Amino acid sequence: MEQTTTSTTAAPAGMSPTAFAELTTAIATEVSRVIDGKPEAVRGALVTLLAEGHLLIEDVPGVGKTMLARALAATVDATVRRIQFTPDLLPGDVTGVSVFNPVDREFEFKPGAVFANIVIADEINRSSPKTQSALLEAMEEGQVTVDGHTHPLPDPFLVVATQNPLEMEGTYALPEAQRDRFMMRISMGYPDPAAEAQMLRERDTANPLTSLRAVVDAARVRELIAWARRVHVSPPVEQYAVSLAQATRAHPDLRLGASPRATLQLVRAAKVWAALDSRAFVIPDDISALLVPVFAHRLIPTRATSVRGRGTPDTVTSVLQRLIATVPVPLSTGS
Repeated sequence: MEQTTTSTTAAPAGMSPTAFAELTTAIATEVSRVIDGKPEAVRGALVTLLAEGHLLIEDVPGVGKTMLARALAATVDATVRRIQFTPDLLPGDVTGVSVFNPVDREFEFKPGAVFANIVIADEINRSSPKTQSALLEAMEEGQVTVDGHTHPLPDPFLVVATQNPLEMEGTYALPEAQRDRFMMRISMGYPDPAAEAQMLRERDTANPLTSLRAVVDAARVRELIAWARRVHVSPPVEQYAVSLAQATRAHPDLRLGASPRATLQLVRAAKVWAALDSRAFVIPDDISALLVPVFAHRLIPTRATSVRGRGTPDTVTSVLQRLIATVPVPLSTGS
């Protein structure tokens, strides 16, 4: 159904539209030099960064999950840490520990690997649930608490986690509370033949990551985030997002629907999506375009739905696609 957009909201104050477009295009272009033929994945990573969320990249081995995370980190001149999650990784390795200083005769806090602007959590499901839970406070509140003392994390703060959804040996499934803290889940997928052939030619003698350059610093990222925050969301569009979330909670094929946090992050991501399209306002198409990557990993199907979903398209994704087709779209998105 055709939508009528009547919003006359002015462009957000602060950074100019031209500067926003130039910087975001530069980031996407730089990352795309390494991730061939995957513009959707690159855009999803950029949206998550500017919407102040966290990204879960879930796919089979060898399709570029870690490469995407490292490429995004390389384009930002900020602190970057990579944590290789293994069964013997301890919570203190992530958050930090208090160490006794015999000279001052007091305990000193030694920050862990999570104290960085961008944290790459590689193969996050290979560590124990106790270690995974060390990220819960950091991802939600931007801080960690050790021995009763709270320590703020750098701003901006982004966790980019990778995991293989197929291999079960030696892995620990992420709990629902932690999956809900990831704003988006994306998959890389296999490259098309042309992109794979180009990869063979370009990576035979050199690692493309070494040639990437930082195009923004942490301060510039904060400016981009502030610009996206000011994108206008009209009441009808807000209600559309809420209606979609409520529909997941009442759907007979879902045991767990979308949380209020999911609705909030859907709207935040839609603001960035609109800004990347050079719009100062969100339209329903922005909401529907992001519904699957923002909602799907948070939802839990019923046991019967899971059984039917084996070998058929009747999955959580198809449930969301049906909701997009059935939940009424606002005809006017005016202020």
